[in-house]
Amino acid sequence: MLGGIYKHSRLHFRLLYVTRRSFSVVSACLSSRPPFNAAPIFKLSEPPNPQWKLGQGMLENSPLTKQWKADEEQGWKTWDTKSTSGRDVYRLLTSAVTPRPIAFISSLSADGIPNLAPMSYFNLVSHSPPLLSVSLTLSPRKPKDTRENIKATREFTVNIISEPFVEAANVCSIEAPSDVDEWKVSGLTPEPSVSVGPARVRESAVNLECELFDSIDISPNATEPPSTTLILGLIKYIHVRNAVLVEDKETVDAAKLRPVARLGGDSYARLGEGFDLSRPSWRALKDTVEKFTKGN
Repeated sequence: MLGGIYKHSRLHFRLLYVTRRSFSVVSACLSSRPPFNAAPIFKLSEPPNPQWKLGQGMLENSPLTKQWKADEEQGWKTWDTKSTSGRDVYRLLTSAVTPRPIAFISSLSADGIPNLAPMSYFNLVSHSPPLLSVSLTLSPRKPKDTRENIKATREFTVNIISEPFVEAANVCSIEAPSDVDEWKVSGLTPEPSVSVGPARVRESAVNLECELFDSIDISPNATEPPSTTLILGLIKYIHVRNAVLVEDKETVDAAKLRPVARLGGDSYARLGEGFDLSRPSWRALKDTVEKFTKGN
């Protein structure tokens, strides 16, 4: 927006591993790691290059940036997605597009059977109208219960996962039969919603009540059946715990929310350090930008 400078925190995530494969055997790798640090670790620092000026690109003024530049000499490896297996594309993209926010989705089947599942192909689409997106893969074995429920009832809730209950949320990623109640498996608490049938997760500090705005089945090509369904959800109600709001009670404090995100493989991440970078104002920089670009 012209004339306005807006602050945006660039968030650095620290690794948090939660195994999704076995709950009965702790691997030697996991057992050799230090215990989880429950103390709050999110804090704001200066940005990496507070003296950066127009046109400077990446400054080579620190060991980090010098090494980053030197790493260019190793070159790039390139994947052609047409000739790469779906499994390898999945592993590569989910390890590269990180950190990813997680939609912890509560839904109901047409018969009223509850389902609870975490999905990391998730993000905001718009604030006017307030829309979010979730994409769900279509397994050749059977579609995800979440997809079927949302398409059948047109209602769901999205709940943000925080550190204190990440293990309980993670167990809901199990591919169980449709009649298995993930609420009981996880031990989490259903909280009645205001406008939709599916419950909110009481342990979650942020709950979004949604109705289906649109759904799009996506096919790899014109001759193959759909492999993914993109869900657009209209956010009708937003519930936020008072304890995670900033002082003016209008926005969420990331340090208090303690959200977790997905990385590749079995890895999760937590918030580490952040920094603010003001959104450039064209009104303030117009003369400088024009002088700079005309000079080149």
